[in-house]
Amino acid sequence: MEDFDKVQEDIYSVPLSVVIKENGLEAIYLPDAAENILISSKQVNRPGLPLAGFFDHFEKVRLELIGKAEYLYLKSLDEGERAIRLDRFFAAHPAGVIVTSGMEVGDEMIEPARRHGVPLLRTERKTSGFMASLIAYLNVALAPRITRHGVLVNVYGEGLLLLGDSGIGKSETAIELLKRGHRLIADDAVEIKRVSSKTLVGEAPEIIRHYVELRGIGIVDVRRLFGMGAVENTARIELVVNLEHWEQGKMYDRLGLDNETTEILGVEVPCITVPVCPGRNVAVVLEIAAMNHRQKKMGYNTAEEFNRRLMSQMGLAPDGTPLPNKE
Repeated sequence: MEDFDKVQEDIYSVPLSVVIKENGLEAIYLPDAAENILISSKQVNRPGLPLAGFFDHFEKVRLELIGKAEYLYLKSLDEGERAIRLDRFFAAHPAGVIVTSGMEVGDEMIEPARRHGVPLLRTERKTSGFMASLIAYLNVALAPRITRHGVLVNVYGEGLLLLGDSGIGKSETAIELLKRGHRLIADDAVEIKRVSSKTLVGEAPEIIRHYVELRGIGIVDVRRLFGMGAVENTARIELVVNLEHWEQGKMYDRLGLDNETTEILGVEVPCITVPVCPGRNVAVVLEIAAMNHRQKKMGYNTAEEFNRRLMSQMGLAPDGTPLPNKE
């Protein structure tokens, strides 16, 4: 397999056909095949002001939701005024219009959509819940992304991104973790998406999903070999693990007091370095790392607690200053 370590600079888009499938939408009118219509904005709008005639700051790249409030407002207008308002709205060429709550879509809405070439869709779901779900979906589908050479595994619910030189043993470590009941997300190439200002999610490219490359053996189908419970499509990246060859004389962190991070797509992710040498069971080390990281997130840091005890025995505060005399 090829080594990947590149940032994709494209403006991301998702075919409307995928949006329809993933969100259970009904297509009322499509000006083209849904596969050829691209959605490129994560933002979703309710067009109360545009339907009232205010189009300043109207962003036509957004999907527009017509809920009960907009629907009843249109119904309150006489037939002629309603036709004018709908024609002006569709003439602004929004990326698509979705009618929620399974409300009736008549010719007075279909005709301007057809005239101006705007996709018209419908969902049975209520407006607020559907809007939240759609925005969450688009945030993932259109998230900024990077492809990294590495391995992503789920260990005790913690997403570990294994990085290191080619041949360091990332794939072999992943196989050992699978044998111990953990899950593989991606081997060799990990597609990382920033789905929020603090969250990174990783997955495998479709073509290599659920496969592992082992030198001397070849490509292994993990799903067939270990079963469905050994694979997962996506995982949140909680900890970056840098695997490197053990260097004699190099000072490695012995206590765990160093809280290092690495920056990926503008997000700071906790990071540790694990030296690799013959006879060292890296899979067991990573299991401990995952449990220890979860424990830190829950508010208990073993290294800091040990340091407090040690400094207390020496008559010092954790910052190294002498403790006050109790006498």
